[in-house]
Amino acid sequence: MRRNTILIGLLITAVLLPMWYVALHGEPPSEEIAIDESVSDIRPLDGPVETPNKLSPSQVGVVVWVALFGLVGVLTAAHQFMNRAVRPPDGTEQVPDGGTVSLPWLDTEHRWVVEYHDASDAMEGLVAMSGLTVLSIVFAALFTGEYLTLARTQYFGLYATGMFLSLALSTVAYYAWFMPHVEVAEHRGHE
Repeated sequence: MRRNTILIGLLITAVLLPMWYVALHGEPPSEEIAIDESVSDIRPLDGPVETPNKLSPSQVGVVVWVALFGLVGVLTAAHQFMNRAVRPPDGTEQVPDGGTVSLPWLDTEHRWVVEYHDASDAMEGLVAMSGLTVLSIVFAALFTGEYLTLARTQYFGLYATGMFLSLALSTVAYYAWFMPHVEVAEHRGHE
């Protein structure tokens, strides 16, 4: 496993280094085209963060890779939270190999339950789900309000990001606190 990880890391480095080198050198400066503010109140480039108005394809590639690495980090953190922070420690309230679980469709001749932890149904889960649901509604309302006004700023992205992240985190919270944890072993290659 360690060797495969090193090979994947070297492959990613071999792809990214030339792209990042080109992106750091950028493109020659070009003239910025201003929006005539006497004609329209729309400010498509206004927002809380100063952003460049022009990116080279290499710079866009770097941004995409950074976003993908960030996404992998978020998914890893969510996975570790779901499986370590909320589940009981090993050896507590589990059905040992060959034990019985009230899910007869899960236990067959070629498949059996190795480990089962019932959902915790803790109050923290209910609070987390409620808070994330309210947050989703707030971001959806902000997004809708921004759409119905003539502002049309970069806040669209912030509101959409907040809405989708809170929805995703509510899914993580539901899985962590309200779904049982089941590990199943299965014979492979049977007929």
